[in-house]
Amino acid sequence: MRSGSMRLVCGIVVFALSALAGCSWWESMTVRSQSPDDLEKTHPSVRTVGDLAVPFGLHPLQVESVGLVTGLRGTGSDPQPSIERQMLLSEMQTRNVQSPNTVLASPNTALVLVRGVLRPGIQKGDRFDLEVRVPNRSETTSLRSGWLMQSDLKEMALLSDNRLHSGHTWGRGEGAIMVDPSADDRADPVLRTRGRVLGGGVALKSRPLGLVLKPEAQSVLNSALIESAVNKRFHVFYKGTKKGVAKAQTDQRIELQVHPRYAKNIDRYVQVVRAIALRESEAGRQERLRMLERQLADSITSYRSALQLEAMGHQGVEVLLKGIESSDPEVRFYSAEALAYLDRSEAAEPLARAAREQPAFRVFALAALSLLNDLASEEELVALLNGDSAETRYGAFRALCEMNRNNPAVMGEQLGDQFSYHVLNTQGPAMIHVTRGRRPEVVLFGPNQRFNTPFVLEAGNRIMVKSEAPGRVAVSRFVVGELDQRRLVSDQVDDVIRAIVELGGTYPDVVQALQEAHQKGVLSSRFAIDALPEAGRTYDRVASASSENAGSRNSKSEDSPKRMHPLKAFFAKMGRGESD
Repeated sequence: MRSGSMRLVCGIVVFALSALAGCSWWESMTVRSQSPDDLEKTHPSVRTVGDLAVPFGLHPLQVESVGLVTGLRGTGSDPQPSIERQMLLSEMQTRNVQSPNTVLASPNTALVLVRGVLRPGIQKGDRFDLEVRVPNRSETTSLRSGWLMQSDLKEMALLSDNRLHSGHTWGRGEGAIMVDPSADDRADPVLRTRGRVLGGGVALKSRPLGLVLKPEAQSVLNSALIESAVNKRFHVFYKGTKKGVAKAQTDQRIELQVHPRYAKNIDRYVQVVRAIALRESEAGRQERLRMLERQLADSITSYRSALQLEAMGHQGVEVLLKGIESSDPEVRFYSAEALAYLDRSEAAEPLARAAREQPAFRVFALAALSLLNDLASEEELVALLNGDSAETRYGAFRALCEMNRNNPAVMGEQLGDQFSYHVLNTQGPAMIHVTRGRRPEVVLFGPNQRFNTPFVLEAGNRIMVKSEAPGRVAVSRFVVGELDQRRLVSDQVDDVIRAIVELGGTYPDVVQALQEAHQKGVLSSRFAIDALPEAGRTYDRVASASSENAGSRNSKSEDSPKRMHPLKAFFAKMGRGESD
């Protein structure tokens, strides 16, 4: 059996699936682990950027700090003498915290280790997730409902004498800590002492991206040649002035500005840049187009051909338009994907079809659809909101947000300045979706969803949700030293969520209540966590040849080798929630 695989490499890890300061998560979802050399093979007589240069800045950058968590309910501890305690005390003194040792001794605070990963191409002001956990030997028993105080995030290294050395400050972070809402505290109490701050980190500076000439190609002439070739294909407008994205710095290095079209897919951007021809006559270009048309029609070479046609810009459009008419799902999809990056609306229908019918292509199809800000792609995505597949529906939601967060079909609000909240008027099965990464967000697919009574739920350490009379729910807040507060609302999920936030509940509190309701069977709606379309699926060409609607199966993707940071052992991977 011939099989082609599309695999995700965490280049942080992009989407969108998105923002989503509005809706952004594509960065970790749209990268394929294929050999750049394989991708950039072209006509033997044509030299490309990739023949002379390799990219830099595509590795994830890990930043860390020692932080302070407050707001715990007697589950914190006074940290033992250690280098981490000294680092935190020094930081607290720098911030003029009064009586720092007294603060650390409180059972309502805890010392934690904080880690974030800056993705390739991240720009100043972009947000990223933070992981937090208590150090070994800590007596802290839970971080639930905790708040991470502001902390500077730096590169850190463990020196040979076991001293920690901190480098440049790359980011700053703070916010509410989400402990895995699906974790069984009794079965694995360690899970209570680790969590995430969704979007809690802010990049303080942009990461550079560019090309380095290979040793045998290093010269001022080649550096200028690459700059010219790239700038003929890509440009941006700055204060009304058109300028190229490439700037030759030396005879060895070219700096690249990220083109807005590829802001959520840096990996593809670099692949396309490296596939740009350095010099090519008109006759040579026509010959190469004929060759690429033949290669595009073959599923074995269609992805590579589509990428090279995309690198040619508008000159490759005619061939790609022929590709979307193919009966082969692979050829059709790869052609449509490249057309989307070239801003051609003809890509909308074949991309939506791939998202519905081919799980192996779904994440890439939705990412590409989010680039097409036109009526055709919007209608296709709105239709996908009403299906049965949780990941397709949520993926379509994210794509629409990326396209236009003010679209009435997905427009939401910020609840309590804590998280993004959306109630969608969809026709499919009722569903509630929450996130544990990238962006704190609750999405209700369908209005007027209700809890099944009777029930008692906890929303963090201080808020209790309890059904009383039929159709009525009491949401109460209990804090030592403060007057009790109480709200009586209907049994609609929307009303209960708003009451929790009104009483000071955080995003993790809301998620905990919803997760508990799901576990107790009092949610009549489907409940999904991080139901993102998955990369790493293998497309089965043989099965698809007999039935276009069959032919996707899951397979394990092999992660590319990662350099281990000295503090990596302090952190553990968070579990996944429910999906399709």
